[in-house]
Amino acid sequence: MLSSVAVDVAPLRASRDFRLLFIGQGVSIAGGMITYVAIPFQVFALTHSSLAVGLLSLTEFVPIAAVAFLGGALADAVDRRRMVLLTEAGLAVVSTALVVNAAVGRPQLAVLFVAAACTAALDGLQRPSLDAMVPRLVVREQIQAAAALESMRGTFGRVLGPAIGGGLIALVGLPLTYGVDVATFAVSTVALLMMNAVPPRDPEARINVRAVVDGLRYARRRQDLLGTYLVDMSAMFFGMPQALFPQIAAQLGGPAVLGVLYAAPSAGALLTSSTSGWIKQVHRHGRAIAIAAAVWGAAIIGFGFAPVLWVALLALAIAGAADMVSGLFRLTIWNRTIPDAMRGRLASIELLSYTSGPSLGNFEAGVVAALAGVRTSIVSGGVLCVAATVALSAALPRFWRYRSGDADV
Repeated sequence: MLSSVAVDVAPLRASRDFRLLFIGQGVSIAGGMITYVAIPFQVFALTHSSLAVGLLSLTEFVPIAAVAFLGGALADAVDRRRMVLLTEAGLAVVSTALVVNAAVGRPQLAVLFVAAACTAALDGLQRPSLDAMVPRLVVREQIQAAAALESMRGTFGRVLGPAIGGGLIALVGLPLTYGVDVATFAVSTVALLMMNAVPPRDPEARINVRAVVDGLRYARRRQDLLGTYLVDMSAMFFGMPQALFPQIAAQLGGPAVLGVLYAAPSAGALLTSSTSGWIKQVHRHGRAIAIAAAVWGAAIIGFGFAPVLWVALLALAIAGAADMVSGLFRLTIWNRTIPDAMRGRLASIELLSYTSGPSLGNFEAGVVAALAGVRTSIVSGGVLCVAATVALSAALPRFWRYRSGDADV
């Protein structure tokens, strides 16, 4: 029984490069999540406005949308490991600028928005190469297990990072909090330098508009892929309440509570990913994604009505667990069915799908909260999330009916 639910660690045993990537990015994600908590906290501390925090998310979305397709084309045409290395160096520079801004007598709000935009742009360039690299590091039979391990690593960082970030802000202040993130890049850089190169499979691949258009056409022809993108985007757009966390935390106890609010969804996701052995027994992947998205929306409704902190945290944990179920099956469909020669370009579409929803959703949540109140913003978003998931499942029948193996390559 335990073996049927325990996460499969075979990719870590079999692939040295996957182990190095797993460790390096695990540390980097945890450090990034410390900053992910610190920037909204500092924005809210300077402005006392949830709308300003929502605008921060909108600021992050614009550069991702601008460079994501370029990042995807680069991932299919150049060494993917080199792309990750260069962007990690850029991210370290941005975090260093945040340290300096926090240490001066009067921190500048504009610096926070510029840093958020630069981080998003670098992430947009890095993520397609990072995502497209994994299927090259493990054998095909271990792709689903590798996806589960990646998800577990990411959620562990998203649990640990916000909890540490909230504690550091309260105990040592913002300059040292940002400084911890800077230090984590040293670990990820060493791990990447120890890995082998991951050059493109097609030596004739070029970086041009036609390559990007080819990727978009390929995605448009596959209703199962469109479903994975659109269901997740709608769920996050309508049901993402993180822009409201600083205001909620200010009412419930301050920075320490803020860290717990950010960590709660990831705690639920971590529980799901660490017991993910059961996913091998589920073959209707489209249906699993849609049901998980609806559960996310229902849990957000529960969060909106939560009378006390522990109920709110439980609802967020359930939401995070549901989102992880959706993510595991989305990763499986993507990694098993997309040809390697197009992996980077399709990864850029994936990047837009799972970043545009939260970024625009946080902006939407901030606007609705400013107009109608925090509870109305959260509850209405959860309701619309469920409704949108039902509508998309009906509009995309091949996505709803998709079974494991239908489009494997």
